[in-house]
Amino acid sequence: MKFEVEINVMPLKDLLDPQGKAVLGGLANLGITEVKDVRVGKHITLSVEAASAEEAKAIAENASKQLLANQVMEHFEITING
Repeated sequence: MKFEVEINVMPLKDLLDPQGKAVLGGLANLGITEVKDVRVGKHITLSVEAASAEEAKAIAENASKQLLANQVMEHFEITING
């Protein structure tokens, strides 16, 4: 079966997010001062051929740990769409 797998990768909350700070500064320059914090991450979509949703998730988790996310600085969440 074919599964659509979505992976959201975000910087760990305890770490500085330079991209988020740059976006926050840009918003302030545009007069959008109501936004108080910004975190910038990655959204990755995979098309996975697997026998089950559990297998598709395991494949995505392996890919995330080995390539898509730096676990020292980022965390990831996986969503499977049948």
